[in-house]
Amino acid sequence: MRFNVFKNTVLLFVFIMISCASKAKSKIILKDKVYHTIQNDSSIVVGANQIEAYLPLLKGKRVGIVANQTSVIFRKEKLETILVNPETNEQSLGNVVKKDTMTHLVDSLISLKIAIKKVFSPEHGFRGRVDAGELVKDGIDTKTNLPLVSLYGKNKKPTKEQLEGLDIVVFDIQDVGVRFYTYISTLHYIMEACSEQGIPVLILDRPNPNGHYIDGPTLEIKNKSFLGMHPIPLVHGMTIGEYAQMINGEKWLKNGSQCQITIIPIKNYTHNTFYSLPIRPSPNLPNDQAIKLYPSLGLFEGTNINAGRGTEFQFQRYGAPFLDKTAFTFSYTPIANFGAKYPKHKNDLCYGEDLQNEDLNGLMTLKWVIRAYQNSTDKSLFFNTNNFTKHAGTDKLQKQIQADLSETDIKATWKADLETFKNTRRNYLIYD
Repeated sequence: MRFNVFKNTVLLFVFIMISCASKAKSKIILKDKVYHTIQNDSSIVVGANQIEAYLPLLKGKRVGIVANQTSVIFRKEKLETILVNPETNEQSLGNVVKKDTMTHLVDSLISLKIAIKKVFSPEHGFRGRVDAGELVKDGIDTKTNLPLVSLYGKNKKPTKEQLEGLDIVVFDIQDVGVRFYTYISTLHYIMEACSEQGIPVLILDRPNPNGHYIDGPTLEIKNKSFLGMHPIPLVHGMTIGEYAQMINGEKWLKNGSQCQITIIPIKNYTHNTFYSLPIRPSPNLPNDQAIKLYPSLGLFEGTNINAGRGTEFQFQRYGAPFLDKTAFTFSYTPIANFGAKYPKHKNDLCYGEDLQNEDLNGLMTLKWVIRAYQNSTDKSLFFNTNNFTKHAGTDKLQKQIQADLSETDIKATWKADLETFKNTRRNYLIYD
């Protein structure tokens, strides 16, 4: 990742300067600490960074914010290297490098005297530390003392009482463009609840790292759940802002209602623009490779196959004790860790594949799910049928895999639905 290049460059620079200073009998003082996360494409300007565009919409209003750890504003600052001669104590300015820092949207708006009344938190919580599927509790944010309202606990749709007293709601969460990634379901319920209470929603848009393609089976409404609420493909190729327009335009809200939305679009972005997420969007998507593989390996969430949870390579490997060890030479043992207190096959040796270096060119594939099924020593252990159908959005995919259809034949059955969706999608695009 470019993050690593940046980090290594800074460390090399500091090492060289320290070495040179040592030879000259002087020392180096870094004026500020180096931040270890950056927005890697300086040409892209996310919606949250365009404060001048949305601040007038918030001034004098009572504001609610739907946010998590990705809801940040990026800032560029200078890192000055001060050289100090220990004999004379004279100081001189060394090289200057730029660093990218970030501040949380909530903190920034509070500093600008915006009246934030409460924060709504999605799956994984406001700080992004809660396991997938684990309920998120209401509470108080210890940093700001703001009330936290969970949208992944007792209710996923804000109640009338939870929205009471708000004039506007801001939605700013980084998505990854996959139907069963639940942030778009949270978006739906926010829009629906705000529509019912006549509260406008301000959406600060962010890039979709899987936004350059559309693929996968289309959800059948009979299989609607929080893992998929709308008849869209598994990989939809839209940003949060574009998706909000589709929710309104296709009348997917209850009773066909419309939510008043304002979108602050991303600058210098197209659907073919590469974007490396500077913050993991959830505990088990730690890097670019995991995010690229997630549309394919995410289907394992509906099976009894471990997809890397309980390791440091989440969604970059898969395995299970019942996969044939003569077919899979790679093995690993999941353990409890950050983001996975109870991973599948905890403390059991799993056989499977390591996909850290797999180059998909940003496509979705069924080959790993098919291969794992075909090489299960006990196929009755493979599917968690109800959960797999929720992830796939259709019960057909499991039947096709069990019938030993090839990936090519299965994908051919998606073609008509994908073309229909692409035509509909065009009506709501903001970016090329």
